[in-house]
Amino acid sequence: MKKIAFIFPGQGSQYPGMGKEFFDNYTEAKDIFDEADNALGFPISQLCFNGPKEALSLTENTQPAILTVSIAAFEVIKKNGITPFVVAGHSLGEYSAVVAGGGISFSDAVALVKKRGQFMQEAYPEGKGMMAAIIGLDKEALNGVCKEASNEGVVSPANMNSPVQVVIAGEKNAVQKAMELAKGQGARVVPLPVSVPSHCRLMEPVGKRLETELNRIKIKDLSIPLINNADAKAITDSAVIKDSLVRQLSYPLLWVDSILRITEMGVDTFIEAGPGSVLSGLVKRIDKGVKIFNVENKKSLEDTLKGISS
Repeated sequence: MKKIAFIFPGQGSQYPGMGKEFFDNYTEAKDIFDEADNALGFPISQLCFNGPKEALSLTENTQPAILTVSIAAFEVIKKNGITPFVVAGHSLGEYSAVVAGGGISFSDAVALVKKRGQFMQEAYPEGKGMMAAIIGLDKEALNGVCKEASNEGVVSPANMNSPVQVVIAGEKNAVQKAMELAKGQGARVVPLPVSVPSHCRLMEPVGKRLETELNRIKIKDLSIPLINNADAKAITDSAVIKDSLVRQLSYPLLWVDSILRITEMGVDTFIEAGPGSVLSGLVKRIDKGVKIFNVENKKSLEDTLKGISS
């Protein structure tokens, strides 16, 4: 039997209209959107389908919106007889992966990530933090750049996205200084449209607030292993899951190591479930030999089902 990994996108993949075709055509997806609206007490479904883009891009809305579309896509794929051997998610996407693995109920998760978004935004108001992608510097050079820029404040490698792309995060002045230094060494730098500096030590207070919320909900052992962001290890135990979700906010996100760990488990096929295809692009850069599909609407679902069966 083919071993398939399901991977779930994080913040930045959102767009108005996402999930609408699933809602209109599949009862399983409609049920997820209805459950999200009820759990949150407002129609997140309408925000997903109609925007406006500015409201959808607010962290406290983006996080539950992406989770909802990702789980709607997951339920539709599952209905077609495809189940994951292993799951993983990029940052926020780790919550979708935990839901898919049976660790947290969807309604608990969607309410939790709304709070996660609020906590993150409150910890770092607009204009104080920053993230930027650095393309073309090796690990050693990037560490040197961050160390030198640390004279301006906190800055460190945050997302190890591909062998040539690492996202840095921290205080705005320090990140800008690191970008300048990286450019000077021939790297391409891209400031990201994110004001919250995730996956660095500035998020430790948010992790503590999040832990309080995680203690209030039921977390079960996973029925499908999760490769976690913070360690790139296969985990299933509920206590380890909780600890991992707290730590991932302030630890670097080990995406390259996570994908390599999944392929070591004998997986050669990945399905990105949820809006966009950012992770599909990253997986291709990490391992050109694997098959990768993304499912975000009817056509991409049909293409995936054909591709998996061929």
